[in-house]
Amino acid sequence: MILIAAVMAGIARLGVPTPLQASILAAVHGPLMVCAFFGTVISLERAVALGGAWVYLAPAACALGGVALVVGLPPEAAALLFVCGSAVLVAASIEVIRRHLAAHTVTLLLAALCWLVGNLVWAFRAEGALPVAAWLGFLVITIAGERLELTRLLPRKRAALPMFLLAVGVVSAGCLMSFHMPDVGNRVFGLGLLLLALWLARYDIARHNVRQSGLTRFIAVCLLSGYGWLAFGGVLAALGGLEVGVPWRDAALHAVGLGFVVAMVFGHAPIILPAVARVRIAYHPAMYFPLVLLHLSLALRVASFAPALHGLHAASGVANAIALAVFGIVIGSRVSRAGGHPRQSPIRRQNAGPGRSE
Repeated sequence: MILIAAVMAGIARLGVPTPLQASILAAVHGPLMVCAFFGTVISLERAVALGGAWVYLAPAACALGGVALVVGLPPEAAALLFVCGSAVLVAASIEVIRRHLAAHTVTLLLAALCWLVGNLVWAFRAEGALPVAAWLGFLVITIAGERLELTRLLPRKRAALPMFLLAVGVVSAGCLMSFHMPDVGNRVFGLGLLLLALWLARYDIARHNVRQSGLTRFIAVCLLSGYGWLAFGGVLAALGGLEVGVPWRDAALHAVGLGFVVAMVFGHAPIILPAVARVRIAYHPAMYFPLVLLHLSLALRVASFAPALHGLHAASGVANAIALAVFGIVIGSRVSRAGGHPRQSPIRRQNAGPGRSE
């Protein structure tokens, strides 16, 4: 429900006729998508990995925050719920570090902290734009941390980890600077995104797995295509694309939010869903169709930012939503119930080795 509401709100922002409720939610499209939907999903994944009942307070609070926005409660109430959810995720990330101190677990904590700070600013700052850099930083750094973990499967050059830490540090610095110096902070944030995209393209295991076949290759294609959009979004952000009123702001936001993050969702869904929901997802080449539709429609959206192309821009946004729906249908058609295998967290599943990971 929350994802559908967020997508419909995004369509309404493009000026496409939508039901009245979607038009009302247009102003909170970002919080619905980042905090309510992705916040719930990421927190739930962390809760499954840890196994403690208290960790489930994070996805519960995020889901309730999304419901609060959908039913029309004041955004301040939802913001406080998102603050609670992100605070629990921070605590859960600290617990992960306590159990296993490593660069990737520290990175996941940093991502949660970016989200918490962004939510606090949104909840308690009287005026100002949404904390876009902090929210996007939460998603990007989380994904980067999870990808860093998998580089252990490859021989890694000595400079790889310092370069990763530098890129994540620049992204984080941009997030923090954006609260006090938005123009400079957002540009630094964009530079960090570009550095991180280059690191992922160079060191991620996907560049090796793309030579494989079946599901392994599909996941690698999702990841590598997403890294391209992350680099593009980083360049646009470094050129001032996250500033309100800039013509290519929509392109910068959605290059990262759709091109990168959603491509990561397409790639990781066949791994995360079986771990969380105890189902099997059988690979089929039809999985490529929504991925291609996503990238083509996003490319059209980016190219049609000029006011004279508003109709084409809106149509491409609708096509983005259709790509998400088609992916859900394709994945749903490939789901079957798992056997009696014990539930396994995504992190442990990925740690099983190349044959069972991306």
